[in-house]
Amino acid sequence: MSRYRLNPTPAQEAVLRDHCGHARYIWNLAVEQHSHWHPGRKSAPGYLEQCRQLTQVRAGYPWLAAGSQTVQQQALRDFTQAMAAFFDPANPAGRPSWRKAGRNEGFRIVGRGQQWDVRRVSRHVGEIWVPKAWWVRFRWSRAVPPDAKSYRVTKDRAGRWHVAFAVIPAPVPAPGNGQVAGIDRGVTVSAALSTGELLRCPALTGRERTRLRRLQRKLARATRGSNGRGRVRHAIARLKARETDRRKDWAERVSTGIARRFDLIRVEDLQITNMTRSATGTRENPGRGVRQKAGLNRGILASGWGLLVRRLQDKAPGRVEKISPAFTSQRCSACGQMDRDSRESQAVFRCTACGFAGNADVNAATNIAAGHAVTARGGDGVTRPVNREPQLLLHSV
Repeated sequence: MSRYRLNPTPAQEAVLRDHCGHARYIWNLAVEQHSHWHPGRKSAPGYLEQCRQLTQVRAGYPWLAAGSQTVQQQALRDFTQAMAAFFDPANPAGRPSWRKAGRNEGFRIVGRGQQWDVRRVSRHVGEIWVPKAWWVRFRWSRAVPPDAKSYRVTKDRAGRWHVAFAVIPAPVPAPGNGQVAGIDRGVTVSAALSTGELLRCPALTGRERTRLRRLQRKLARATRGSNGRGRVRHAIARLKARETDRRKDWAERVSTGIARRFDLIRVEDLQITNMTRSATGTRENPGRGVRQKAGLNRGILASGWGLLVRRLQDKAPGRVEKISPAFTSQRCSACGQMDRDSRESQAVFRCTACGFAGNADVNAATNIAAGHAVTARGGDGVTRPVNREPQLLLHSV
């Protein structure tokens, strides 16, 4: 999607908030309807039946009828698509759940030329037509896709409004040079390339992290429901949004550069959801090293592992391969020996067999680029596991 920053007036912002509330209300009604269904009971109503019910509801509730019917119908359409994705075995989407005020703020408009349109006012200012809100200005940071048929307006926790046009951009063309890139993802180094490049995802500065910790302590002491607590939460959300924006910008720039330079891109097949699960455990069986594991989870999520690979798959479809990460950090990319002692530290790899030395992350990325995936049972036909047992040397007389 092509996203732009919206700049509504106070009156327009009130209309946008009403649209978000109506869309969330209709969505939650649909969730409640489908929550009563179970096998053996009559199937839950579909989109057309829900639209007929929406007409009856609008007739009985003036506050809902004052809103945009397009916004409310598209909320039902979005729910129908979410349910279809949930029942699709090839789609790992979860079941649609409740939406909460302040967390899920947004609505969708379709029908360009009839329900909405867009125009350019000046060099950096554009306007988009929103039902009930008239022309709303946004920052014209780049050209609006001419083939966009719908758009979505959202509000994040930092209070910023955005408009995103639903288009599928063209993939980045392959350079045709036959080069293969391996990417090793880590916490200290977010992405290490087999070419020797070490890429780090930007995060909050030292002063920003200090301010964030102070705000979090202040939030813990604030009275629930007070205006002061709301101001602190808003300040924290602004800092978090700044960190998220930096991570997304980094992933976009890095993924575009890699897709333009290499024909084939190989990455580790990491189960990030499983890797970032909490180690708290249960009351009967409490976990160990919970604080250390929580810090590691934060580091993994802040490195943008999943976002980088997802954007690579979007920009270079069919050119991204996932390689098993088994023992790629213990295998020597020069001679093929596998020995855990070769990994001297987080950054240093020194082969115990051939003496090859280099950056540990780059060594792992080189193994990934070559497609070497060592299994626990043996090897890939090239790897030579180290033999630590003493050998008898026989000399001919």
